[in-house]
Amino acid sequence: MEMVDPDAHLVALKVMRLMRPTLVGLGPVVTCEPTDLVQRFGNSQASDGIAGACAETLAAGQVLLLPQSFGSIYLGETFASYICVHNTTPNPVECVTVKADLQSNTTRINLSMHENAKSPVVLPPGGTIDDVIRYEVKEIGTHILVCEVNYSTSAGYAQSLRKFFKFQVLKPLDVKTKFYNAEIDEIYLEAQIQNVTTSPFCLEKVELDGSEDYSVTPLNTLPNGESVFTVKHMLQPNNSCQFLYCIKPKGDIAKNVDTLRQFNNVGKLDIVWRSNLGEKGRLQTSQLQRLPFECKTLRLEVLDAKNTIKIGTIFTFNCRVTNTSEHPMKLNVRLVAKFSADSQYTGCADFMLNLLQSGESAEFPLSVCPSKLGLVKISPLVLTNTLQNEQFTIENVVDVFVVNSDYDNDPTTHQNKLIRYESAASCLTQKQVQLQVV
Repeated sequence: MEMVDPDAHLVALKVMRLMRPTLVGLGPVVTCEPTDLVQRFGNSQASDGIAGACAETLAAGQVLLLPQSFGSIYLGETFASYICVHNTTPNPVECVTVKADLQSNTTRINLSMHENAKSPVVLPPGGTIDDVIRYEVKEIGTHILVCEVNYSTSAGYAQSLRKFFKFQVLKPLDVKTKFYNAEIDEIYLEAQIQNVTTSPFCLEKVELDGSEDYSVTPLNTLPNGESVFTVKHMLQPNNSCQFLYCIKPKGDIAKNVDTLRQFNNVGKLDIVWRSNLGEKGRLQTSQLQRLPFECKTLRLEVLDAKNTIKIGTIFTFNCRVTNTSEHPMKLNVRLVAKFSADSQYTGCADFMLNLLQSGESAEFPLSVCPSKLGLVKISPLVLTNTLQNEQFTIENVVDVFVVNSDYDNDPTTHQNKLIRYESAASCLTQKQVQLQVV
């Protein structure tokens, strides 16, 4: 293929990046009459687009500024460019094809153009081939747009014209996550999103797409559906905001301790924002992982316990204990009674459970009779593994509110209040997550 000097090419290649204008502030504008003496000392203001003859009619504030260079773009935004090939000769140019590639540090991507640009065409005198290419950038760093035009001269020689346009892809967001293990099957995720761009943007959507093993409940709205944020997620440069989610395992995963240890992927954060006059960007984090579930002893659940009970009435609640250790357990259950003037209830229990292998559960009822009004705490419950002479004390088993006997409201019930007994009461991690494009 014969290469010639660019000035001798039969076609002209023009490339322009398509982007929205930016808002810039107006500086001090000095105007004068055409006959004033100051006009004789130079025309330095003549080249200023906002300092013309009618500059005094512009209000204070900001004006729209068209792009002055190829500029930069942020990860997750869509890169758009207009490509035009024009025949500058009085003769037709044959076998004209246009090709555009976007090259990053690791990949080279062919940007699709319409069929007229892909297949060889004859470009008549003054004719043009143009197209708009779009691509959602997926990698941070230096990118080069490579535009190539191939054609044949009237003598049948193949010619090639290339142009290169370099631009930077920058990081728009900084995302940090914190995991809180509140219960054995309940996790709270706090996501902190920081604006690391040079201009403000609006967070249009921040959602946690749960994995197939976990369900997600957002905690970022009030009961009436109103957002907890006073402003519509508007973030100034370097500012950040937090979002909170409750995550629970689905189905049988929460019941099986061994299975719960294997499923640590909870989902991905999907983030959509608007910047620079509504220009849209979208990113998705890598798969977020909860802390590895570690429960080396046992687990206690309180089932169907009433919230309110009348004084002098027997209060019965069911419990489920699960052996989460790697060894079998033979448990003795003992509810300690407090026989004193300050005792809040009467009643005790002392019995043995069947042998529990690792991962197995057993249910049993407990009954007490509250003797004082107000909030009564049922505790302690002592579980003793007679096989290894291990003793576990549950300091707060369940709470119940005791009312007078003439209280008319129907009591409501707790559903599956979980109590976990393990060495660490709660776990917290903070880590930097990797961003990726959807």
